[in-house]
Amino acid sequence: MRVAHRLRVTGQDQLPAPPFVIIGNHTSHLDALVLAAALPWPSARHAFALAAGDTFFTSTPAAAFAAYAVNALPVWRSRTTAADLAGLRVRLVEGGAVFILFPEGTRSRTGQLGPFKPGIAALVAGSAVPVVPCVLTGAFDAWPASRRWPRPGRLHLHIGTPLRFEQAGTGR
Repeated sequence: MRVAHRLRVTGQDQLPAPPFVIIGNHTSHLDALVLAAALPWPSARHAFALAAGDTFFTSTPAAAFAAYAVNALPVWRSRTTAADLAGLRVRLVEGGAVFILFPEGTRSRTGQLGPFKPGIAALVAGSAVPVVPCVLTGAFDAWPASRRWPRPGRLHLHIGTPLRFEQAGTGR
């Protein structure tokens, strides 16, 4: 990423120790790779990208690539249950994982931020797990959804201040 896309990362000192969730805007298939590349080794060892099962786990080659490239876990957009989310939450909280996810649920077709899906709330509400917001620029120009392959381009990832939602959903 640093060579092909001249990736520059700022705010890396904001990253807490696992467990945490790192989120970003989603405009390209480069996004998960960039967020994973920005993690220091102790966190990267425990990192899993939550990936659309209906996109990345429909064939053996695609699933193998997703699992190898970003240690992806499938999330089935049309059929994820409350029990599935509860299992992910246990893996996150008790397993000391780092989840890479995109609250929009899909790549932007325009480069603009889309509305968030509610799934992230089920993972972190009422827990001590921080959510680290990020902004990635340049990924849409390098590999928008309309292109089959990426092209070189300058990428910048800004890592923001971790947010906590310990009181969310607890009635306090």
